[in-house]
Amino acid sequence: MPSEAPAAEALLETRSLTKEFRGFKAVSDVSLGVAEGTVHALVGPNGAGKTTLFNLLTGFLTPSSGQIRYQGRDITGMQPEQIAHLGIARSFQITSLFDQMTLVEHLELALASPTGLGYRFWKSSKQMRQFRERSLELLEQVGLGDRAGQAAGSLAYGQKRALELALALALDPKLLLLDEPTAGMGMEDVDRTIALVKKVASGRTVIFVDHNMHVVGSLADTVTVLQSGQVLAEGTYEQVRNDEKVITAYLGQAGDAHV
Repeated sequence: MPSEAPAAEALLETRSLTKEFRGFKAVSDVSLGVAEGTVHALVGPNGAGKTTLFNLLTGFLTPSSGQIRYQGRDITGMQPEQIAHLGIARSFQITSLFDQMTLVEHLELALASPTGLGYRFWKSSKQMRQFRERSLELLEQVGLGDRAGQAAGSLAYGQKRALELALALALDPKLLLLDEPTAGMGMEDVDRTIALVKKVASGRTVIFVDHNMHVVGSLADTVTVLQSGQVLAEGTYEQVRNDEKVITAYLGQAGDAHV
C-alpha cells in the first residue's frame, strides 16, 4: 500500500525513506508522520524492517535515499550524538551500565556530559554534586528513588531498563524513542513498564518498537504496521488489528497470530 503523505504538523517525518543492503531494500519508500505529543508504535512481523527504520530515525544507519525531518529541519544522515543534541533521546537499546557505580552516580554523569564536565568527573566530586538533586528527581520519576545509592549491577532486569530510561530523560528530550522496551520481561515487569512509559510520555512525543501487542494496544495513539520494508497499514490499534492485510501478515508468522 502506498504510504500517505505525513501531516504538516508532524514533529518527525520521513519522506520516501529507503535503505538498501547490497540490493536488498530493508526499508522501501516509507513516508511517515509522527504528530507532536502522541505515542507512535512501529510494529510488524519478523523481518518487516522495524529495526532498520528505527535505526534510520536515530542516526545509527544512513538512508540510501529519502529524507528525515525533525521540527521542519532536515536531519538526514546526522550522527546519533548530533541527533541527541536536538532533543531526541533513545532508550531501551543495549546500554552499557557500570555495575559498580551507584544509580545516582549514573544520573550525575549523564547530566554532566552536555556541560563537558562529564569527561572530567573523576576530578571533582564536589562539582558533580550540583547534579544530585535533579538526579534524585529522575530516579524518583522512574520508580527507583529508594535505590539511589545502590550499585547498578545489583538491579533486576526490569530495574536496569528503568535506569536506562532515566538516563534518556536526563537529556530532557522532546522526542523519546524506545527500542523494544519490554523485551525479555515477565508480565509483571511489562505492566510496570507500560505504566512508566505512560507517565514519562506526558508532554513528550514517543516512538517505540515492540512485538508485544498488549503493550502496543495499551500505549499507542497511532500504529504503523510494516511488512517487507513498506507501510502495510496505519491507524489506531483497533483499526490496524482489524485490518485484513495486517491479520494475514501476522497469521503468516508463527507465534505472531495475536494482533
